[in-house]
Parts: sequence; C-alpha cells; structure tokens
Amino acid sequence: MSEFKDKVVIITGASEGIGRSLAHEFAPLQARLVLAARNVERLNSLKAEVEAAGGQAIVVPTDVTDEAACKQLIDTTVSTYGQIDVLVCNAGGTMWTPMEAIEDTSIYERLMKLNYLGSVYPCFYALPHLKRTMGRIVGVSSVAGLIGVPTRTAYSASKHAMFGFFDSLRIELQESGVTVTMIAPDFVLSEIHRRALGADGKAIGKSPLQESKIMTSQACAQLAVEAISERKRLLITSRRGKLGRWLKLLMPKKMDAIALKAIREKK
Repeated sequence: MSEFKDKVVIITGASEGIGRSLAHEFAPLQARLVLAARNVERLNSLKAEVEAAGGQAIVVPTDVTDEAACKQLIDTTVSTYGQIDVLVCNAGGTMWTPMEAIEDTSIYERLMKLNYLGSVYPCFYALPHLKRTMGRIVGVSSVAGLIGVPTRTAYSASKHAMFGFFDSLRIELQESGVTVTMIAPDFVLSEIHRRALGADGKAIGKSPLQESKIMTSQACAQLAVEAISERKRLLITSRRGKLGRWLKLLMPKKMDAIALKAIREKK
C-alpha cells in the first residue's frame, strides 16, 4: 500500500511543468490532490488525468501572490478533505536578462511575490493543519537558490529567499513532527522558460534553452516524490548542482565560471 494513499497533497503551480508532473506521480499512489494555479482550463484537464490514473483531485484556482487566495486554498482543502498532509509550494516564475539591460524594475518585486511570498502565504495558513497530521512541507526552489546565476538576478534572489525561509521554518518545527524538504532543480523542461520575463518585463515567449539536453519535468518529479517520501532535507537534481554547492564555498571563482558557462550554453 502506498504511504500516500488517502493523504491530502496540495500542489501550487500545478497546471504546468514540475507541478503537473508531480500530480501525475502522486495520482497512482492514490493521494487526494488539491490542484492550485491560475489556469482553470489546464487544472481541469489535469484533474481528469489524475482521476484516470486512480487518484482523487479537486481544482482550486489560486493566485499565490494574493494572500487572501492562499487562505481560501487552505480553507477549501480542509472543508473538502478535513486535513492536509503535504503542502508542495511549487508555483514560480523566472526571468532572462542581465540587470543593466532591464527596462522594468518591477520584475524584482513580481518574482519576489510569486516565488517567495507565494510560498510563505500558503505555509502560514496550512501550518496548524500540518502540525495535526505531522505532515510534510515541500519548497520547490532551484539550484539558483544556492548559487548566483547571471541574467537571473531577480529569480536567484527570490529562490535564495525561499531557502532562508524554509531553513528557518524547519528549525522552528523540529519538535512538531512536521518536516521540510527543499527541492533544488537544475534546468528543467517546462513552460516556465517560455514565460520568463525579458528586459521589458514581458514574457519572452520561447525557451532560450537547448531543451533536448535538459531534464524533463517528469524525471524531476519522480526524484522529488522519492525525496518527499523519505522526508529528505534537500534534493539537488543534478551533479552540476551538487558540485556547485560545494565549489561556491571552496572555489567561488570556479563556481562563477561554471554558472556563466551554463547560461551561455543554455543547457
């Protein structure tokens, strides 16, 4: 029997990418899913896919930058299922442009609200319920939350903020039975790159990556569910990311060169 059978799992940013693939991974484990994002049409199609795979799901349209919407997400989950066992804070966005080229500085505020506060708000309202079930909190950050990445200053800052928040929260909760797992993907094939903000603050519309050479969202989700199951502290999904974490401390100039190379080669 799956340990996630009948467990209530909230996934923000569920409509596309890693979030959608996480729902596909949890569905055959017979979890009771709460699918949250802004795109209702995509959420409804995902709900049908989840149910076809043996899972249960409800759709809760949610803009995670809106605190009231996040409270409503938690309230709806509890009124429907009576509990929360896993909260996956996955919703996020990115950008691709060097700072000196930026024309719209609102990029910084927008990504901080989406990536950082969009994790804080649901955690805040879910926490009392997670303590009752000794549940799991999952933050989907990025390797860019552990090292600096050129052309992604706003994104990296927000993902660093996620690590600061969740690492602090983990310590606060260490006697509660609630665990915190951080997921730090390297480049992952997903819609996030097509929606990345350019210099003018608008979506660039196409992925700048060599998509055939990067991890799929399905592969990332498989690794993530294993880490969630084991209540791991941290999952870094690539060898490059694992190496970078230590090089930043031991050989920081070397790490800077690797980060620059990765962006230039876009893989």
